[in-house]
Order: sequence, then C-alpha cells, then structure tokens
Amino acid sequence: MKRRIASHFALIDGRLERDRIVEVDERGTITAIEHCTAIDSRAGVEFYPGILIPGMVNAHAHLELAYLRGAIAEETGFAGFARAIGQVRGNYTTEERVRAARVADAMMWQEGVQAVADIANDDLIMELKEQSAIEYHTLFEHFGLRNNDTTPLEALAARYNNATVTPHSTYSVAEAPFRAIVERGTTPLSVHFLESDDEHALYGHAGSLWTWYERMGWECDFLHYDTAAKRITACVPPERRLMLVHATRATATDVATINDHFTTPATWVLCPESNRYISRLEPPVEMLRAAGCAIAIGTDSLASAHHMSMVENMRMLGAVPLEELLSYATINGARALGIDDRIGSIEVGKRPGLAVIEGVDFEAMRLTDESRARRIV
Repeated sequence: MKRRIASHFALIDGRLERDRIVEVDERGTITAIEHCTAIDSRAGVEFYPGILIPGMVNAHAHLELAYLRGAIAEETGFAGFARAIGQVRGNYTTEERVRAARVADAMMWQEGVQAVADIANDDLIMELKEQSAIEYHTLFEHFGLRNNDTTPLEALAARYNNATVTPHSTYSVAEAPFRAIVERGTTPLSVHFLESDDEHALYGHAGSLWTWYERMGWECDFLHYDTAAKRITACVPPERRLMLVHATRATATDVATINDHFTTPATWVLCPESNRYISRLEPPVEMLRAAGCAIAIGTDSLASAHHMSMVENMRMLGAVPLEELLSYATINGARALGIDDRIGSIEVGKRPGLAVIEGVDFEAMRLTDESRARRIV
C-alpha cells in the first residue's frame, strides 16, 4: 500500500519547497513527487509539521565506542582524550559494549539516519551492524608507527559487506602502510585530519606529538612532506573518494592544497559537538564554504559527545543557510560514500528513507534548541 506524505517544507533538489506530496511504496521507494497547493484538502495524505528530508548520512561515527558515554571528562584536549580512552576502555565487559552500541544504533535510526561511515578497530559489533536497518560502511582504521602490516585488517574487512581499510591519520601511520592503503582500491577513505595544532607542529619537528614520539623512540618517516595536507596529496590518487574529518586546525593553504589535487572533490566532515567536548575548538565551516568545499556532518562517538545526533551537530554550525546545512547531512554524505544514486535525496526511484525535522523557526529559517528529527519512513 502506498503512503502519501507531506510537511510544511520538503528538501527537493537541495531547496526547501512548499506544497509537495511525496509518495512511497511499501518498500519505501519514492514513486511520485506531487505539487499541490491545497494539501489539507487531499484525502489520505499524512501531514507532519516541520521539514521533510531524506534519511540522513552520518559521515563519521565510532559506534563501537558508545559504551564510553560519560566516561571521559570534557575539555581534556586532544592528547588528554587519547590517554583517557586507553585508561578506561578496559573497564567494560563485551556485553556492555555491544548493548551500548545497540542502543546508539536504535537512536540513530529513530532520528532518521539512513547510512553511517563507521570507524572500527575490531569486529565486535559487526554482526549488529549487518543486522541493522541502517546501512553501515565500516572503515577499519590502521594506526601505529611500528605497525607496517596491513594484511590483518584487510583480511578482516574482506569478511564483511561494505567494509574496507583506512589510515587513521597523517600522524599515526608510517609511510609504507599509509601508501599501501590509499593507493589500492576505489573505496572511500576516511582520515582524521588536523584536529590539533600538534599535527601541524609535528611536521616541523616540534610540539607534544614530536616530543612523545622522540621519547618513545618512534620514527616518523613521513615528515619530509612538510605538512599533513602535502602528505595527503602526495599519496592519495586524485580520483579517490576521501573524507577529511574534523579539520579544526586546517588553514586556507591546507584547504587549497587539497582542493587543487582531487578530481573527485574531497569531503570535509565536520563533528562540532565532539570538537567542543574535547578541546572547545570549532570547525572552520566559513573558510570551507568560501573555498567551495564539499561538507558533510558526522557525530563522532559517545566517548566525546553527549548525543549521536545529526540535528544537534547541524545546529552547532551556526549561521549556515538551512538548505545548505540540510544538504551537508544528506546528499553530501551520500556522495562521499558513493551511494548518492540510492539515498541522500528525495527523488523518484530512490529509497532514501524519510524523516521530519520538527521545532524549526520558519520565520528565520533556522534550527532551534527544540529542533528534533524523527523517522517517518
């Protein structure tokens, strides 16, 4: 049986349109988009106050860390946060970890998340993700300056659908495995990128990362690139899909270096709630907008956020026009994962899921503290 759904506005072709009825079949496939100026007079139309949007794409999450919700103090800074994870992650049972991930997965689905780029270190919750209604794309992250063998993670990824290997960052992976990962294959990559000043300083043989590595006797065989951005462009093929996550300390020069290299534009994934939680830093959204960058939104993990809420992260990006903001959370994330032919927008023939965002200030056309998303299809 088909459903006919309407709202005050619908996100169609990147624009907020009035007077639209979206028809879906029993499988959730969009079969028609109708323009109607008298929706309230049409029988059988489900009307939901707010904005009708396609299912959202969370472009950066760590579902496996959901069990650490509230376990790490805010404002520890980047290095303090990394140390804290190592100190507390052994305090939980397998059952507690899986249970927390299941709750977070259900919450994302209810909010209207359709797909997730999920970072993983093992396969503890892979069965949960494969059974979820959400479409997960798992990126097993390789890291460790003395870990040169990528084959264990590659073998792990080969066991699952929509799974691949990615480097953790430009500061935590030696040259040989970094190149081995980014030069092979066509699947998207996701790299934690320039989320602290120490990553910049490392390439100048300075800062706390450099001091730590020196003390541990760990060699960085990649500092000849001079900057993290230059390492990316020297190693990653220009046509490879790449998600650069956080980028709170990226400069205009870094952005230009990246943009000039890629023929398939890199996607800059912003996680503002996590940035505030860890370091009170803000993502450089206005600089990225001015440079014409593709921007998507991630929630990061519950180790560094109070929620895995896409709406909350959108709201934190400030004065970005609402249409543009909603595109960050939907079609841009889908493009980053290469799944925009199926989800990410309200188009006939797609099965993107549908959600409604309530509590919108329609006069100012902005999200408010009361804005919430809930799944409709």
